[in-house]
Amino acid sequence: MNMIQNAKDQVLDLTVSAYQKAAAEGLLPQDAAVTPSVEIPKDTANGDYTTTFCLAAAKAMKMNPRQVAQTLIDNMALEGSYFTSVELAGPGFLNFRLGGKWYADTVSGIESVGEHYGENDMLAGKKYMVEFVSANPTGPMHMGNARGGVLGDTLASVLQKSGADVTREFYVNDAGNQIVKLGESLTARYFEYFGKEYPLPEDGYHADDIKEIAAQLAKEEGDKWLTADPKERLAYFMDYGKKKELEKIDRDLKTYRVTMQSWMHETFFYEDNCKRINACLDRMADMGLTYEKDGALWFKSTDYGDEKDRVLRKSDGTFSYLTPDIANHVYKVERGYPLLVDLWGADHHSYVIRMQNALTALGYPKGTLEVDLIQMVRMVEDGKEVKMSKRTGNAITLRELCEDIGVDAARWLFVSKDVATHMDLDLKLARSKDNNNPVYYAQYAYSRMCSILRNPQIPEFKSVDVYERLTDEKEMQMLKLISEFPKEVAADALNRKPNKMTEYIITLVKVFHSYYNSTKVNNPDDPELTNERIGLIKAAMITLKNALTLIGVSAPESM
Repeated sequence: MNMIQNAKDQVLDLTVSAYQKAAAEGLLPQDAAVTPSVEIPKDTANGDYTTTFCLAAAKAMKMNPRQVAQTLIDNMALEGSYFTSVELAGPGFLNFRLGGKWYADTVSGIESVGEHYGENDMLAGKKYMVEFVSANPTGPMHMGNARGGVLGDTLASVLQKSGADVTREFYVNDAGNQIVKLGESLTARYFEYFGKEYPLPEDGYHADDIKEIAAQLAKEEGDKWLTADPKERLAYFMDYGKKKELEKIDRDLKTYRVTMQSWMHETFFYEDNCKRINACLDRMADMGLTYEKDGALWFKSTDYGDEKDRVLRKSDGTFSYLTPDIANHVYKVERGYPLLVDLWGADHHSYVIRMQNALTALGYPKGTLEVDLIQMVRMVEDGKEVKMSKRTGNAITLRELCEDIGVDAARWLFVSKDVATHMDLDLKLARSKDNNNPVYYAQYAYSRMCSILRNPQIPEFKSVDVYERLTDEKEMQMLKLISEFPKEVAADALNRKPNKMTEYIITLVKVFHSYYNSTKVNNPDDPELTNERIGLIKAAMITLKNALTLIGVSAPESM
């Protein structure tokens, strides 16, 4: 349901029908091949929609555009339409003013579709894989993961709301040296649990969560690993530690209201003697995209605009990080995802070009891979940066942040800023329960809406065909804002700007709070006006809840 598009379509139909009628009566030349554009003017004081048909058609007709416009107005039938008037403006614009039927259809349409309101077909038939978070499975998630988590999740949600088939994927970096360090760190803590000495790597993982995993392992399996073969023990501890860390990551993400549909492991691409990686390298070689130099295998990435060629296989036979990542993205497409969106850290800027070049070289269409780089986050309190948790003395984790300020505040504040901007998260503001906190301000609006409808003195809403009594400027603003919701969802999806949804929410709730403070919804002496205002509140409630749901923020009925 898209009432803006419905209104635009009706302007088009009314204009074309008026032209056809005038042409049939000989008032205008026949067969003017013009498709009018229909827009919402920046200043709606003189009308809600405008068309440039007359300006475009006048040249073909060899007539004055104002004369064409007046002829169309004289032959236009607005009865039964969404519009109460059409006026001539400027050099030949036709300005249409919305009437009560459009407002009534907007309210009843929103109420009828409920939680589905905002759905649109902008990306119908498109299939996306959105990869985000993708933290190393070596410890708790940090603030960069928290920001990327909500941005990726909200992006996936607006893509889905716009008709796309979307899968959320976590890419597990579990084939590098960091997993070896994890295994060695876990071994040291395991020995420590039994009162034995084992060197803890200086560059290993020293946080308490490794001690906790070691204690769990010791309780489950006893001390048998103290005397086991070191290679066998390290391999087992690497795998055990990785699994436990991933379980915690998954649990914390779900607490954060992020659910991944797919977990792809880097080690998958090393299975069967690196079958998938070697298949990619063979394909690139067959296409003349590689060459050997100094015992290494190189990708001719300068042929595609890179500053230098990139190593795929080092002289010692190991792969560069780029190589399994190429195989990963090729495999995404092979699994049926022609459109890929990755959210990476800001330090991956040059890496974006390499990956896109590799896919272009392999023959995939431009735009197969789009990457959004997430800028840094600072935690601040009382104007000072907060780097460490007061409780643990370590970096603040996602879990601790959610326990401190709540999931709603965390998600809202992280998604409210564009991915490309550096941000400060004000902990004091996030904890506050007043209108200075934007998530509280938005949720309080929803709670107020619910309180209006819970009032036992409020009569039951009755659907009507025409809204003629809503004349307050704030009522008009609210009606137009809620009608724009599907358009907002589609724009946020198309432009990959999930942060824009919070801006839309704040705009809507500002108007509502002002309306609430100035207007009495229930007027027993005027049941018709009361009924229309109840309908408006119900439609605004549905819209606000759906918008909050898209960003993963709750809509409490009371506060």
